[in-house]
Amino acid sequence: MNYLIIGTGGVGGSIAGFLALEGKDVTCIARGKHLEAIRQHGLHLKSDLKGDHYIPVKAYTAEEYDGKADIIFVCVKGYSIDTIPAIIAKASKPSTLVIPILNVYGTGPRIGKMVPNVTVLDGCIYIVGFISGEGEISQMGNIFRLVFGARPEQRITRGDLDAVADELRTCGIKVDISDDINRDTFIKWSFISAMACTGAYHDVCMGEVQHAGTVRETFIGLSRESAEIGRRLGIKYLEEPVSYNLKVIDKLDPHSSASMQKDIARGHESEIQGILFDMIDLGTKLGVDMPTYKTVATKFRKDSSI
Repeated sequence: MNYLIIGTGGVGGSIAGFLALEGKDVTCIARGKHLEAIRQHGLHLKSDLKGDHYIPVKAYTAEEYDGKADIIFVCVKGYSIDTIPAIIAKASKPSTLVIPILNVYGTGPRIGKMVPNVTVLDGCIYIVGFISGEGEISQMGNIFRLVFGARPEQRITRGDLDAVADELRTCGIKVDISDDINRDTFIKWSFISAMACTGAYHDVCMGEVQHAGTVRETFIGLSRESAEIGRRLGIKYLEEPVSYNLKVIDKLDPHSSASMQKDIARGHESEIQGILFDMIDLGTKLGVDMPTYKTVATKFRKDSSI
């Protein structure tokens, strides 16, 4: 299989690096100086799991790419979804599977409506990865878990999903094929929302969340409120959601932080709408009491640039 990675940031770059290290046919879509550095020197992967490597990969802008891919990973930020239908349509053939890996909820169905003739699954990822320099991706910690699956109405055989999962596993990625991808993508959204909002609100790394105190209580409050949203949506949790979020946060590198938090700190465009305000809007529609979310929101509503 050949792979197209749309968005070579922390997530997409890590996927590309792990695949390319095992000799898979990988093409990256990037832009600007990041793209030029990848072209000139290869993708520089600095990984706690894989080590330090410069990896030759094909790299293009979305406009330049004219190939066809078997598997397309969509790894852009949530605010960039509207920019990708053209390249997905151009790069797809009848057998192509598209796997969106975003921090916001409902992206598989949303992208699927934009490219109705393409098979768009849904997915989520647990990883700490970020652009640490031009052409350079840092992956921190021991967590690299990818979850993907088809929705009930999609006629995708388990064999097709297994073929992708098996190849990814040979590259050192932990992969789970979901039997309820709506549940699993909501759980990820709930986790990343609590993680990113806690870190940004208190301006701390995850080590501060891993110890008892005010910061951890914020994370717990956010997790509790988003879990109630899930219950009202009909999400069937496999384990108690607040305990699950705490278990995941406690495994992260204590020096890590969410990409939304990094973007806000640098004055860049961030995913705060999808990660914070969309959660509040959904909770409000469902009648969920959200005191922790609303407290966090007061800090960021003052800044109209976010």
